[in-house]
Amino acid sequence: MPDDSASDTKGQIPTNLRLLLILEEVSRAGVPVSPAALSEALGLPKPTIHRLLTTAEEQEFLQRDIDGRSYGPGRRLRRLAGNTLSSQRLRTERLLIMQALAREVGETCNLAAPGRFGMVYLDRVETLWPLRIQLPVGTQVPFHCTASGKMYLSSLRTDKLNRFLSWMDLKPVTKRTISDKDVLVEELGSTRARGYATDDEEFMDDMVAVAVPLRDSEGRLLTTLSMHAPRQRHDLASLSKMIPQLREAADRLETLGLN
Repeated sequence: MPDDSASDTKGQIPTNLRLLLILEEVSRAGVPVSPAALSEALGLPKPTIHRLLTTAEEQEFLQRDIDGRSYGPGRRLRRLAGNTLSSQRLRTERLLIMQALAREVGETCNLAAPGRFGMVYLDRVETLWPLRIQLPVGTQVPFHCTASGKMYLSSLRTDKLNRFLSWMDLKPVTKRTISDKDVLVEELGSTRARGYATDDEEFMDDMVAVAVPLRDSEGRLLTTLSMHAPRQRHDLASLSKMIPQLREAADRLETLGLN
C-alpha cells in the first residue's frame, strides 16, 4: 500500500493541510472534481486522495456528484461558506452598501446564494414603506420562478443546466410561473444576454423583482443582489429602470468580497 508520507510531486504538503487543500480545490473548480484531477492538481497519491475524500464525504463537507465519482461541496462546506460571508466585519460593510441602495431605490434589497434546493437569503434590507413582502433571512425560494434563482440558473453551463432541469420540479407557483422547460431555457438565455434576471409575478402574486449577479475573482456567480416590490408601486418595467443602481451596488459588494 502506498505510504501517505511519500514525497508529493508538488512539494511536501503537511498532513494537517491536505484535507483543507482538497476542499479549497473543489471550491475553486466550481464543478464536480474527480479524485484523479485532485491527485494531479495537488500532487498527492491517489490512495491519500481517496481516503481524505471518504472522510470529507462522511462528515458532509463534500458530496458525490450524480456521476457517482466526482465530488462537489457538501452541506457543511456550503454552510461554512455562508457563515464566512456573514462574518461580522464583512456583514456590517455589506449591510451599509445594501442600506444605501434600499434608500436610493425605495424598495427591499436581498442578497441570496444558491443552496441545494433553492436560493437562500443571506441578508436583507427592508423598504420603509408599510406595504412590504416578508421574506426573512434564511428563507429558501425556488430556482425557476424567482429573479435570483433564474440569475443563478442562467450562469450554469449547458450540460449542468440540462441535468438540473431534468430533475427539477417546475411546478407553477402562480399563474405566471414558467413551468415549461423549453420556455424556461429560452428565458434563461435572455437573462444571460442582458445580464440581469426578472420575476414578473412568477413567484408571488402582485410582486415583481429583478436580480443581478455578484461574481468571484474567476468570474463565477457567487451570490445575487435583488430587489422586489409590490405591483401597487412598480410594474416590471419601472423596477427594471433601477438596474443601474443595482449593478453599481453589486460592483461595490464584489470589491468588498474580494478584499
